[in-house]
Amino acid sequence: MACFLVQILVLLYFTVFLTFCSTTNGKFSEKSPMIISTKRMEKMTRLRFYFHDIPSGQNPTNMRIAGPEKTTADSFGSTFMVDSPLTEEPEPNSKLVGRAQGVYAFASQHDAGLLMVLNFAFLEGTYNGSALSVLGRSPVFDNVREMPIVGGSGLFRFARGYSLSKTISSSQKSRNVVVEYNVTVVHF
Repeated sequence: MACFLVQILVLLYFTVFLTFCSTTNGKFSEKSPMIISTKRMEKMTRLRFYFHDIPSGQNPTNMRIAGPEKTTADSFGSTFMVDSPLTEEPEPNSKLVGRAQGVYAFASQHDAGLLMVLNFAFLEGTYNGSALSVLGRSPVFDNVREMPIVGGSGLFRFARGYSLSKTISSSQKSRNVVVEYNVTVVHF
């Protein structure tokens, strides 16, 4: 009797497997036979780090790549490519934990509203090699700015969440800025 039950279970498994593995569009897509309760596997992670935007000196971390001529750097349409350090503390010589790489642009004609398209690529500890992706609006002069986390890679695969940022220091002369990021993400 036990052998008969095992045979039925194996037959049922292969029937379900073949049903779920059948292709829907040729080789373009397939359904997976694995049915996993993903809610049990999700994790919530909170991170705090400091973004150093340094347009001055010998090694600037941002570069203007587009925008109107003969206007100020914070004019509508001004676009910057960034590769800025992310540190553990606000001091520039603090431990490097990652890099913010991407683009930001002045996207508002009425205020200093930035369109931010960034990857936070982590280089330290458990998250080394993993990244989070940010895409959103950052109103520069708000005390706290919220932007969505729209994805991630590595340990942050399927990430979703938000970041809260606030300016810690800025210099009118050098235009260097340090921004604290508090990030909350749910991921697998």
